[in-house]
Amino acid sequence: MTEKQRQELLEQLLEKQKTGKLTPADRYAIPPQEMPNQDSVERRSNVHEVATGYTETQARLEAMRCLQCKNAPCIKGCPVRIRIRDFIAAIAEGDFKKSLSIIKENSLLPAVCGRVCPQEVQCQQTCTVGLKFKDTDKAVSIGRLERFVADLDKNQDAVPAVAADTGMKVAIIGSGPGGIVAAADTRKAGHDVTVFEAFHKPGGVMVYGIPEFRLPKAIVQNEIDVLTKMGVKIVCNFIVGRTRTIEQLIKEDGFDAVYIGVGAGLPRFMGIDGESLIGVYSANEYLTRANLMKAYKFGKGADTPIAMAKKVAVVGGGNVAMDSARTAVRLGAEKVYLIYRRSENEMPARMEEVHHARQEGIEFHLLQSPKRIIADKDSRVIAVECLKYELGEPDSSGRRRPVPIEGSEFQIEVDTVIIAIGNIANPLIRQTTPGLEFNKWGNIIVDENCKTSLEGVYAGGDIVLGAATVILAMGQGRIAAAAMNKYLAEKKTKAQS
Repeated sequence: MTEKQRQELLEQLLEKQKTGKLTPADRYAIPPQEMPNQDSVERRSNVHEVATGYTETQARLEAMRCLQCKNAPCIKGCPVRIRIRDFIAAIAEGDFKKSLSIIKENSLLPAVCGRVCPQEVQCQQTCTVGLKFKDTDKAVSIGRLERFVADLDKNQDAVPAVAADTGMKVAIIGSGPGGIVAAADTRKAGHDVTVFEAFHKPGGVMVYGIPEFRLPKAIVQNEIDVLTKMGVKIVCNFIVGRTRTIEQLIKEDGFDAVYIGVGAGLPRFMGIDGESLIGVYSANEYLTRANLMKAYKFGKGADTPIAMAKKVAVVGGGNVAMDSARTAVRLGAEKVYLIYRRSENEMPARMEEVHHARQEGIEFHLLQSPKRIIADKDSRVIAVECLKYELGEPDSSGRRRPVPIEGSEFQIEVDTVIIAIGNIANPLIRQTTPGLEFNKWGNIIVDENCKTSLEGVYAGGDIVLGAATVILAMGQGRIAAAAMNKYLAEKKTKAQS
């Protein structure tokens, strides 16, 4: 469909709407609007964003596919309960400013969430249009519409109003999505807020984990800049548990409340032979070098080295595995193999990321898993030995369990292996914070208000939920901030009485 054809269709639909003759059947007949993308061959050699965004005509057509259901089932799938029906209606009307204002009632990071949140298993999964066609791909593209209006925002650096100084101090540990929201909401209440970040640059997983081609770092930096303009202090290279403990922040540095949003950044390994060889990376290290430390510019403006591999095996089937494989392509790898022990149906990665990975030439080795990694005499990786699998009965995750096929071993010649099978909580906070309660997986235990077992200490995001999404972390940051503001108001009242 050409832009001219889209424009003509939009005019016809608007005329029908004006006369009250636009029916659900008319809305169903509107073709889903494909996201324009950078050419699949061209993008293999750059780190620019793959998806280039809807045109205004595409956005309004996609918005007109929405049935405006009275019960708005899509909202139930949204972790922060954005008024989805209403912001989409505003797009259909061409009132983009109103649309964005509706989103910002509940979401602080629409340009981020519109790009990286898994809408297909959240809001779009419950969309009536998708259910009608029995295909989530044909649901209204809520995330793409959110991104569209966020990217049109000409007032991105607008500074939210801040209440009068309360005299209360808040420490935010971690500057990821949950930390950003918690910092903004507590600062709005008038508290003196300091964000402590372990890395040399704030943004958390949004800058070290998610590649530029999925989430441009300028978008994240804009949100950090807004915090700074609000008066939030950001301290980098500060490892809570080493530089200072939580106890010291409260008892010695005078913080009245603390939010822990440190994520779950300790990589998991498989426990197979060869994982300590030269050329084996955790996805965390590989992506941090490539993204935050700009190793893709090594020798051309950046000093961070990274393996200039020719043949790469990435182990895993989630978004992090896709990010690692697609990054390897952009770093010049001639062959990239994605090895996953289940079938594509069980992959936790977003469908869009899987589609883009295939377009970029990544070879999928499904129902296979590494048994050992093989080295040369200098301990450098030369191959990975894999075992083939078949699917058995569902396990506790609801996915069919992979069952090894005895005697099916084979080797793939590679010079680099990236392990991307998930993360667990770093034990540092646990080791240095007496009285803070954790579950058996090392995640902090909180109540419905994100309050921990310690007075004045709250937590959210991956350190609580395990592997979570940006918007789930944001949701917890908002819940925690509301609880902290209430706690601090009560604490101040008691101190004054």
